Amino acid sequence: MMGKTSHKICGRGKDLQQMKWTKRAAASLVSLLLLSTLVQAGGVYKAPPREERPVPDFRLASPVEAEESGKLPELTVVSPELARPEEPEGPRFPAAEDWQLLLVNPWNEIPEDYTVELKTLPDGMKVDERAYESLTAMLEACREAGLRPKICSAYRTQAKQTYLYNNKITRLRNAGYSRAAAQEEAGRWVARPGTSEHQLGLAVDIVSQSYQALTKKQEKTAEQKWLMEHCWEYGFILRYPNDKSEITGIGYEPWHYRYVGVEVAQDIRESGLCLEEYLLLREETLAAEKEAQIR
Repeated sequence: MMGKTSHKICGRGKDLQQMKWTKRAAASLVSLLLLSTLVQAGGVYKAPPREERPVPDFRLASPVEAEESGKLPELTVVSPELARPEEPEGPRFPAAEDWQLLLVNPWNEIPEDYTVELKTLPDGMKVDERAYESLTAMLEACREAGLRPKICSAYRTQAKQTYLYNNKITRLRNAGYSRAAAQEEAGRWVARPGTSEHQLGLAVDIVSQSYQALTKKQEKTAEQKWLMEHCWEYGFILRYPNDKSEITGIGYEPWHYRYVGVEVAQDIRESGLCLEEYLLLREETLAAEKEAQIR
């Protein structure tokens, strides 16, 4: 080590120079010790190929420890796994038949050649026979959970839908609405004839036996809470969610369920999309995949 200086060094600049010199001397000493260790080990350390190179964590054994062991200091790989948030996979778009995905809303009328085979429910109402078993199974499971669901509307004829629509307009007119305003408002709650899913036989309105009013309070019933949680297991979706009215064209209806099939219902539930959004994304995605395959 260096002896003490025989005279006092004055000035901040000289102090800094002495500090820098001391650091360089210390670094040189460490380098000499490492070089000595390498020579005694009998060879020069060769780095492994790039693909086999470990990532050092800079915790090297001290030169003294390396000299005593006669081995080169080993590099310890420390690679803690960082938690990476899982990215949502997005909809899977399972295969489905056209009738399951048929879109009917204020802008899409029921095709003129559309036909449906109906099957009568125990209460006398009717639904598309292709949705019959799933619907009855869902209601039975709901009852087994100690609840009392009740279907208040199922398949409707054109005449029935026309009556309900005109009746809603009349009530709004009596409340002071203009004819144009009444028609617009009526369409938010009772679909215009030819644009109602009830005419497909794939939609049902289900309420609680203890509360049968078609109001927002319906969502607070135990029956609706159960149905919203489990309907997808039977191929149904809550068709008109609370935050999608501008897209569906229909106000929030926590009682209206539409059959689309189990796989599609699960896909829609996990995506958080309403039927309009889901079908648009499905069309765009499948078209892009088809184009990619052609290329």
